[in-house]
Amino acid sequence: MSADSRPITAARFAAALTELPISALYAKHAELSNNITHLESSNKQLEDFARENDDRDCYEALLENRQVMRNFNERMDLIRKEVEEVRSLPWRPRDEVEARKEEGAIGLNGTAPTQNGTHQSTPAESQTRSEQTNGTPAQTREDEEEGVHL
Repeated sequence: MSADSRPITAARFAAALTELPISALYAKHAELSNNITHLESSNKQLEDFARENDDRDCYEALLENRQVMRNFNERMDLIRKEVEEVRSLPWRPRDEVEARKEEGAIGLNGTAPTQNGTHQSTPAESQTRSEQTNGTPAQTREDEEEGVHL
């Protein structure tokens, strides 16, 4: 980490979360989790190298990575609090994504599949948009069938 560059504070990060849609919160949580996984792998390699070669620079990088991981974990906690406590929604980032993948409603990269270059909303995205517009959960009409209509 550079001496001139500092991450934003936890308070500023939490304040920025209020402006994001729920899908972006889940995406950011997944991104942070992925970053932690990669840092853990890097740290294992750095630790092995630092011990074998008595490399002080690698040891310092290892310590910096640990601090970054603590910051990422703190941000993941703030995202979860935003979803559960501020928005009073259930916490289901992985379950929801995995279920939609199994149903074929979500592509390999975590986005809804496209047809003819246009974005198709997943059911969760449609509900979120409706809730943001109306302020109430989306309701289905009794005469409408569930599923994707092309």
